[in-house]
Amino acid sequence: MTVWILFIAAILLFLALDLGVFNKTPHVISSKEAGKWTAIFVTISFLFSGVIYWLYTNSYIANPDQLKPTTAAIKYLTGYLIELSLSVDNIFVIAIIFSSFKIPQKNQHRVLFWGILGAIIFRGLMIYFGVLLINKFSWTTYIFGAFLIFTAAKMLFTKEEDDFQPKDSIIYKLLGKIIPITKTFEKEHFFIKIAGKTFATPLFVALIVIEVMDVIFALDSVPAILAITSDPFLVFSSNIFAILGLRSMYFFLANMLEKFSYLEYSLIAILTFVGLKMLLHDFYELPEWVSLVFIALSLLIGIVVSLKMSEKTSSK
Repeated sequence: MTVWILFIAAILLFLALDLGVFNKTPHVISSKEAGKWTAIFVTISFLFSGVIYWLYTNSYIANPDQLKPTTAAIKYLTGYLIELSLSVDNIFVIAIIFSSFKIPQKNQHRVLFWGILGAIIFRGLMIYFGVLLINKFSWTTYIFGAFLIFTAAKMLFTKEEDDFQPKDSIIYKLLGKIIPITKTFEKEHFFIKIAGKTFATPLFVALIVIEVMDVIFALDSVPAILAITSDPFLVFSSNIFAILGLRSMYFFLANMLEKFSYLEYSLIAILTFVGLKMLLHDFYELPEWVSLVFIALSLLIGIVVSLKMSEKTSSK
């Protein structure tokens, strides 16, 4: 448990520094600043594969699947790339939520900070129960695999995020019945008092909607990572690093989302691949490097094609 405690403590320490030091004063995060933090997060996430190798070499962490250090590091990297790629859909939805509730740019980081803190807790619970299910009932692997392929097909034929209207959602309507909602802002506060009565501000409403949407997206991402490994630490760490990098990635990509429209097809390919991997795992086991290469290439092709098509469109 020592490694788990140290890992979670390090994450909490970073989050405390993030809100209390790096972003103590609300401000508009520029693309340059966001790009710098995105590069830092991605670099740290990749370097952590070396920590994984070291931990599994010296048996400092429980290894229920008896993974070799190299295999553990590859599984971690593969899982991280899957979670990172699936975060793109989160970014689209977060942009719609902020736009719908007219959240000022300088306050968006605070909302995402608390949203990510909640996401870490919910992801942890979902990972725990997901690993428990797969280890206790092996047939659930087929259910997860079929669900991922169904999700990929749904993404291919529908565009739900275009139709998503936060203010028309059940979440917003239920929240309005629990606590009155105001349209006014008071600095970065989630609640304000008006005539002695407590009201939720649009910041709090956006936070709750983002939290619920993250749980919905986790229904795709958690089974996807479980297709790669059921090792709890690898699943949790790859998820956490992807979630931590989501904020900076949002601010980096928020104004360029239309340039990466073809990434959707990369996500469809990745979900289909991992879904088939789960369905066929009893009949054929792919080498770990194949999964890593396929996912990395899918992302790379999606990015390159998106940028090329964006250039063609802008030149017309």
